[in-house]
Amino acid sequence: MMADRFLPYGRHVIEDDDVAAVAEVLRGDWLTTGPAVGAFEADFAAALGVRHALACNSGTAALHMAAHALGLGPGDHVIVPAITFLATANAAVYVGAEVVFADVDAETGALTAETVRAAAKRAGGPVKAVLPVHLKGPVADPRGIADVAESLGAAIVEDACHALGTTYSANGSVSRVGACAHSRIATFSLHPVKTIAMGEGGVVTTNDSRLAERMRRFRSHGMVHDPQAWQRADQGLEDGVPAPWYYEMPEPGFNYRAPDLACALARSQLRKLDRFVARREELATLYDRLLARLAPHVLPPVRVEGCAPGWHLYAVRIDFAGLGLRRGDVMRALRERGIGTQVHYVPVPWQPYWRNRQAAPSLPGAEHYYARTLSLPLFPGMEEGEVARVVSTLAGTLGLGG
Repeated sequence: MMADRFLPYGRHVIEDDDVAAVAEVLRGDWLTTGPAVGAFEADFAAALGVRHALACNSGTAALHMAAHALGLGPGDHVIVPAITFLATANAAVYVGAEVVFADVDAETGALTAETVRAAAKRAGGPVKAVLPVHLKGPVADPRGIADVAESLGAAIVEDACHALGTTYSANGSVSRVGACAHSRIATFSLHPVKTIAMGEGGVVTTNDSRLAERMRRFRSHGMVHDPQAWQRADQGLEDGVPAPWYYEMPEPGFNYRAPDLACALARSQLRKLDRFVARREELATLYDRLLARLAPHVLPPVRVEGCAPGWHLYAVRIDFAGLGLRRGDVMRALRERGIGTQVHYVPVPWQPYWRNRQAAPSLPGAEHYYARTLSLPLFPGMEEGEVARVVSTLAGTLGLGG
């Protein structure tokens, strides 16, 4: 290994068997949607303990598929945490629903039952869905948010794009994120910086067969090939026998399909999920220990009681103001020393699109979290010495020793 290689905040780990899996598809008959898709979906569903898993071409597509499947539309209100990636709120925009931004816990950055209640009181109409984000990997109180959502008559869609491999305890039992124990639908991203890589890719999980079928159609132009579901069967029958070419489109969809190439890679990576999650936890634990000397100026991410996270991000909390430092200067200095960092995320309601659409709500929790957060390198290919290097370099950059 190069002694001082550049360390990004996240990256994929591709091994020889991953390459072989993709090469096998390249030598076969299918490059787009073929048998590798179904095989990956079956393995993913089995790994998470859920009835249905549908592959698609991004986590954004997964969120859009979920919003459409639930029938969200104009006049409906969707609660979204202020700290998340743009796609969570955009999914509601795509179907014409209204977004109500909820504040988050100031230290975890995650949605809470209390902030969902507060957001619901500000909604100008019926709240039809809540989209909790399992930020960084730990869960965002699935049981508590589910109770509030039930009182509102709202469905829950878990934005679990950070949380593949996360488990948590609730009511005396252990649940895996994606099993939909406290939601109607869960969505995942398999972008290369996530726990397993698909290139660009995503997955939707649900235990509801009707929702699964709606999403299956929606990801492929809205086409229906099943004769039992045709609305104009007379057009598709020849002497009472279904024509082999015929299909119907009862409503428009999108091309959100995932190709065999990507699913072959994702299926190979899925076999390593437990290993990758365990390695991320080892590295996160080492970070926790080495950063202890920098407290209270630098604090590790909050660990949620009863949750074993599949860490996607190791986002520390830094008192930049107290140290008299600008975050951008710190990030540039770290990068010059071979340490890549990132900020997850700019509060979505501050974006120009949302400022032009609605008054920015008071978000003290999101403002506090955003002002202090910084994601440090975390990926299974890191070595223990590299974690020590990150911490030492960070300490020196912050003026807290080397």
